[in-house]
Amino acid sequence: MSEMLPSDKLAIIDSFPVPLCQPVRNHRATIFKGLADIGYNASKHLWFYGFKVHMLVTLSGYILNYVVTPASVHDIKVVYELLEGCKQSVILGDLGYLSSELKKYLEQEGYHLWMPFRKNMTGAEEHNNWKVMAMRRTIETRFSELCRLFDIEHTLARSLAGLQLRMEQIILAHNLRYFEMN
Repeated sequence: MSEMLPSDKLAIIDSFPVPLCQPVRNHRATIFKGLADIGYNASKHLWFYGFKVHMLVTLSGYILNYVVTPASVHDIKVVYELLEGCKQSVILGDLGYLSSELKKYLEQEGYHLWMPFRKNMTGAEEHNNWKVMAMRRTIETRFSELCRLFDIEHTLARSLAGLQLRMEQIILAHNLRYFEMN
């Protein structure tokens, strides 16, 4: 099986929200009380109650690892756990992973973390190469597929075991589909 896994030298890291209720009910929600909480999704400009799923995906689309956290956990705090056992040495992230401390730590561990610069940062135009930015879209495409094919953002789980089972089923189905297509 390991010889069938993609040998990409590049991995992409990102997260997406799993809201458990409509935003109007954020402060009244009781499901997963003590586990889920309120977080903000900057790309959707949305406060939500629920979880965040952080994923590590190869350039060809194979999901290597995932971590589910409460919605308020920042992306940077999950990187260490997400990269455990990762054989890819170059990691592409988004602006949520912009941290000089994280970059230095990962370089000591043998990883090269690339993330786009903000537009007002010096050297942003040279650094934010359109080809690399296009590679980052791979993970957004995977998230779209997971939503379209498996409705991953609406799990309808009512227990922690149910949520874990649903996530595992979706990722297994996606990765089996990956082998079918490649």
